[in-house]
Amino acid sequence: MKKIILSTIIITALITFWVTKEMVNSHQNNYSIQEHESHSGHGDHEDHKENITEKVLFEFGAEVDIASSGILNKTIELPGEIQLDPDRLVHITPRFGGLVKEVYKQIGDKVNEGDLLAIIESNESLTVYELKSSINGIIIDMHFTKGETAQNSDNFFAIANLSKVWLNLSVYQKYLTQLKIGQTVNVLIKKDFPSISGEISFISPTIDEHTRTAIARVVLSNSYGWLRPGQFITGFVTISQSSCSIMIPKTAIETIKGLDVVFTKNEHGYEPINIKIGQQNSEFVEILSGLKIGQQYVKKGGFILKAQIAKSSFGGGHNH
Repeated sequence: MKKIILSTIIITALITFWVTKEMVNSHQNNYSIQEHESHSGHGDHEDHKENITEKVLFEFGAEVDIASSGILNKTIELPGEIQLDPDRLVHITPRFGGLVKEVYKQIGDKVNEGDLLAIIESNESLTVYELKSSINGIIIDMHFTKGETAQNSDNFFAIANLSKVWLNLSVYQKYLTQLKIGQTVNVLIKKDFPSISGEISFISPTIDEHTRTAIARVVLSNSYGWLRPGQFITGFVTISQSSCSIMIPKTAIETIKGLDVVFTKNEHGYEPINIKIGQQNSEFVEILSGLKIGQQYVKKGGFILKAQIAKSSFGGGHNH
């Protein structure tokens, strides 16, 4: 009897479970169909598409700007190396040979003019004297150890003032006729850092027989310490300037079906327009036609809109 009752309870529970599950699934399916139908109208679809576009642009860091005129700098890209300014480097050596009693500074220490570096006891007079810095700078090399015997030629503190450094650019022969003293040179240290600029102050009159290049020297301010001697770096030399009716960054240009386009904003949202390109440099480009002064355009992140167009083409235009 007990077995019959237990079997009845189990069967009843299973039937209740399956019936409930089917009711829930049916409700969810009906809700999904109703939700899809509520968004199937043409006007609602367009509004939804524009809102998604604005949201996606914002999330991916896209930027919108207004088309305007500008000055396009034509530049030459040259490799170079940061070097010390010899006039800002000193070697401080003992006046007399003797025993090093104390050493107060190490490589990498910043010093000011008059700072005490070491104390030495003269071999001849047995009197002690102080070794002091003669400039403001940083110790880049030293040969001093407490307790050793210091000699004039072997022991020294090398102190460099790095507030200004030299950039020696290697100039290929084909560019020599385009360079002259006084031209502006821009140096990009890092992607998110502002560029540093200077002017060409010297062009070597000879060509290196091994590298077949000449040297163009630029004195650069290094107040932030971003430039380090021995560092390889690229300089962009401005050799000419042109006035452009419309100039935009290259990041604004996308390619669709082999054509150059820029996404502009209008009453329908963002749409691509064909453009004709004129002069250009490494960052900016002149627009000859297609874009108008005062027109809003996507100057960065247009690839998001390009991807939406591709998605619409493959998906029949539905962007839900």
